[in-house]
Amino acid sequence: MRTIYEAAGAESGVLRLADAWHARVMEDEIVSHAFSHGFNPAHTERLAAYWAQAWGGPAEFSEKYGDESAVVRMHSGEGVHEEMDRRAIDCFDQALVDAGLGDDKQLCRVLHDYFAWTTTVTMARYPFDRSEVPDGLTIPRWSWDGLVPE
Repeated sequence: MRTIYEAAGAESGVLRLADAWHARVMEDEIVSHAFSHGFNPAHTERLAAYWAQAWGGPAEFSEKYGDESAVVRMHSGEGVHEEMDRRAIDCFDQALVDAGLGDDKQLCRVLHDYFAWTTTVTMARYPFDRSEVPDGLTIPRWSWDGLVPE
């Protein structure tokens, strides 16, 4: 069975999706606020590597950029932001179409479910104090059936 990573077009497809999502959020008046303090110039490459690893692709993110704890810390300590989360998810759904993945309804459903889950659960787990994020977290893996148990 193909992985989500393979179905999304492997490295080039996931990078296209990361580029499309980043473009969408930068145009959104609410979500772009998350990037107002600046961001790594390689943001889309790092994001694509993170998604690739989560979706059954290579472990490039963990090998080159860090672990889940670092990612969660980056998204923590900014308070609860439900509207921003909803809009980021909407941007993701639109980016699926922008990246040429919109015709595969099963893939879109699985990727939407992943992005909505990680946005509202893993990245929102420590809204007030990033120092509460434990060391050693691993990137959650996602399959066609949802979260892969560790």
